[in-house]
Amino acid sequence: MDRRHFLRTANLAAISAAVSGCARKTSTVFNPALNQAALAPVNLPESACHIPPVRVAEDRVIRTVVGLRPYRPSGFRVEREQVGDTVVVHNYGHGGGGITLSWGTAKLATDLGLKGHTGPVAVLGCGVVGLTTARMVQDAGFSVTIYTKAMPPDTTSNIAGGQWYPATVYEDSDKVSASFTDQFLTAAKYAYERYQITTDPRYGVRWMRNYSISRTPIADRRTEGRPRIVSGLDSLLPERRLLRQEENPFRIGYASQYDGMIMEPPMLLNALITDFRIAGGKVLGRELKSPAEVQTLPEKLVFNCTGLGAKALFDDQELTPIRGQLTFLLPQPEVTYAAMFEDAYMFSRHDGILLGGTHEEGNWSLEVDQATVKAKLAKHAELFNSMKAC
Repeated sequence: MDRRHFLRTANLAAISAAVSGCARKTSTVFNPALNQAALAPVNLPESACHIPPVRVAEDRVIRTVVGLRPYRPSGFRVEREQVGDTVVVHNYGHGGGGITLSWGTAKLATDLGLKGHTGPVAVLGCGVVGLTTARMVQDAGFSVTIYTKAMPPDTTSNIAGGQWYPATVYEDSDKVSASFTDQFLTAAKYAYERYQITTDPRYGVRWMRNYSISRTPIADRRTEGRPRIVSGLDSLLPERRLLRQEENPFRIGYASQYDGMIMEPPMLLNALITDFRIAGGKVLGRELKSPAEVQTLPEKLVFNCTGLGAKALFDDQELTPIRGQLTFLLPQPEVTYAAMFEDAYMFSRHDGILLGGTHEEGNWSLEVDQATVKAKLAKHAELFNSMKAC
């Protein structure tokens, strides 16, 4: 499901209308029951009436980046496989939900791989999925080496938007398997609570109000009749409600709101790799090109977190890129919210105002498309130029 599908099909119950060694650190155990911990305080607006608009203009553009989401129509793959004398646990194919689901699928993967294992462990890949998996393996008491082609800031994860929502993870909510639905919801709920106790400011995690805007009235539908993989996320969207027209500053149409988290990828990835190294982890720059090469590693438990790289490495022909392009405007510290409108979305981050909404399946190009830049600027300008205090 991607943000466009979310905008079309979600409702009040799911919010309608919306891709470094030092000494070993003492291990900590995460308890999902401890969900009372608060993130760094942030002033969420009581009313949307006076939120400031984003100033959208070509001369405010500071950069545009392109990334390829590692997408599998059937959903991410978390699975154990015997490859010769090596156990490989796959953890890849998260689409646009890598940051969102990372801690959750890391938990699924380590539960599959660590039981009964002794000795060192390898992780392939140094994006957010690889790093969170490596940190969970370390916290279980194992020595970990990451083998990777690229390290932060040069990973796909560094290019992600960072909003907490598992978007563009699977193709059709009516067709996913029951077993995948269970994995998906378990991972989403674990990751949601894990991020809530990530209180260290170095990680760049904070709460943010989200507004979904539609030109047509937003239906107040309930959970009945919706697939479990969709309705199961309802409890992870707090403070969700429709805005009355007298409190809606988005004069272009109708709006709903909910409170969510945003993770700033440059900060998050830097904190993860720093903590990995502090805990004694090693990172080796090595690209593995075949299962036979994986078997030559000294570690006999390997977590495969290579994202789109798994297409060639393990011949996963279902994997395909979904190209995303993000344009950043100059930062506006007074803008402390996110907004989703049709095929466009805006997140406010410390490193700039992020404008996104590109989903091009099967497109491998990493070149910036200037026509897309202009189109996204125009769409966001249409939204924010319509705003008026209410």
